Amino acid sequence: MKGTVLICCFLSLLHLQATAEEEEDDFISVLRDRSHIDETLRLATEEKSGHYAAALERLRKIYHTSIRPMEQAYKYNELRQHEISDGEITSKPMVLFLGPWSVGKSSMINYLLGMNDSPYQLYTGAEPTTSEFTVIMHGEKIRSVEGIVMAADSSRSFSPLEKFGQTFLEKLIGIEMPHKLLERVTFVDTPGIIENRKQQERGYPFNDVCQWFIDRADLIFVVFDPTKLDVGLELEMLFRQLKGRESQIRIILNKADNLATQDLMRVYGALFWSLAPLINVTEPPRVYVSSFWPYDYAADTSRELFKREEISLLEDLNQVIENRMENKIAFIRQHGIRVRIHGLLVDRYVQTFKEKMSYFSDPELVFKEIVDDPDKFYIFKSILAKTNVSKFDLPNRDAYRDFFGVNPISNFKPLQAQCSYMGGCLLDKIERAITTDLPALLSSINSGKQPGLSSCETSGCDEKPKNRYRKN
Repeated sequence: MKGTVLICCFLSLLHLQATAEEEEDDFISVLRDRSHIDETLRLATEEKSGHYAAALERLRKIYHTSIRPMEQAYKYNELRQHEISDGEITSKPMVLFLGPWSVGKSSMINYLLGMNDSPYQLYTGAEPTTSEFTVIMHGEKIRSVEGIVMAADSSRSFSPLEKFGQTFLEKLIGIEMPHKLLERVTFVDTPGIIENRKQQERGYPFNDVCQWFIDRADLIFVVFDPTKLDVGLELEMLFRQLKGRESQIRIILNKADNLATQDLMRVYGALFWSLAPLINVTEPPRVYVSSFWPYDYAADTSRELFKREEISLLEDLNQVIENRMENKIAFIRQHGIRVRIHGLLVDRYVQTFKEKMSYFSDPELVFKEIVDDPDKFYIFKSILAKTNVSKFDLPNRDAYRDFFGVNPISNFKPLQAQCSYMGGCLLDKIERAITTDLPALLSSINSGKQPGLSSCETSGCDEKPKNRYRKN
C-alpha cells in the first residue's frame, strides 16, 4: 500500500514538473522580438571613434582657451550656478526618465537594454519601487558604483551633485555594463512622483536635483500610465521645471495594451486635457502610445500601431545619438553667448559706477542706485545698442542685485583692462569662438572632415603673438 502511494506521489510530481516546463515554454514564447531595437539604433554599426574623439578634444580646447577665462574673470558660475567641467563636455547624451510612480520607467530601461532576468535589472513592481536616482552607463564589466564615488570622480559629469549633500549621494547609484547602446548614451532613472509626499520627506531637495538632471538631459521621457492621469501639485512643479525644454520632452503613454481601442482613445484625450494647462506651447510635445516591456502585446489590441510607435520612439532616440556632437557644440556656443553677455553687462556696471563716482560720493549709495534701477542708467539698453545681442538672451535684472551683493563691484576690472600681450583680450577670444571657431568645428563635423587639433592657428588659441617691436 505504501509503495503504491509513493508511486502515485512520484507520478504526480512528474506531472507537475512537466506542466511547469510546458508553462515556462509558453511564457518564453510570448516574449517580444527585440531585433528592431538593434536595427533602428544601428547598434551593429561601428563608431568612428577617432573622428569623434578629435572633435571633442578640439571643442574642449576652444572652451578652455576662449570661453572659460571670461567665465572665471566675471564669476559667471555665481550668476547661473552652472559650471561646465571636462566631464560634461566629454559625456555621452543623457536620456532622463520622469513621471509618477509605477508607470513603467524602470521596465522600459530594462527592455531597451535587454536586462530582464539579469542580476542587474532594475527592480520593478506595482508599488513605488525606485527610491534612488539610478544612472545606467557604459563600463568594461557589470558593476554598481556608489553615488559618493561618482561625485568624487572628476572624469565623470556628476561631481557638481555634491552640493546636494551626503543624504542625496546615498540615494544616487550608478550601474556600469558593457552594452553597445550605452557606448553612445546614458540613461537616468528617477524616483516616481508621489503626490502625497513632500520633497522635504525625502531628506534632500528632490526638485533641485531633478532640475540639475533636466538642465543636462538631451532627451526627456515623461512616462504615464493610463490609470494614473491625475495631475497634482508635484506633477505641476515638474512641468514648471521643464519650461523652456519643450523640444527635448517626449510624452509616453505606457501600458497601452491594457486597454481596448475605444478606451485608449478616451485616455489619450484625457491625457492631453490634463497636460494642456501645464504645457503652454504652440506645438505640443510628441506623444508615443505603446507598451514598453519585453512581453508580447495583449490579445485583441492595436499591436501594429504599438510597434510603429515604438520604432518611432527609437528613431527619435537614435537622432539624438547621431547628432550628439552637433548638440554638444551648440550647447557650448550657447553657453559662450551667455558668458559674453554677462561679461558685457558687468563691464557696463563697472563703467557706470566709475562715471557716477566723485570725490565726495558714497560708493555704496552710488552703486545701490545703479543696481536698483539699471534702466535709469541704460545698462541693458546700451548692451543691445552696441553689440549683436538679442533682448531675449538678456538675464533677469534682479539677478544682478543678488550677484553684486555677494561680489562687490570693486572686484571686477573693465573689459578693456582684461587684455594681455601674450594672451590677447578676453572679449576678442570669446567673440572669435562664437562667430568663427565653433561654427567652423560644426562645419567640419557635417562635412565629415577630420577636425585637426592644429586648427588653433585660425583662433590663435595657443599661438604666441609675434613681437612687432623686435628688429629682424
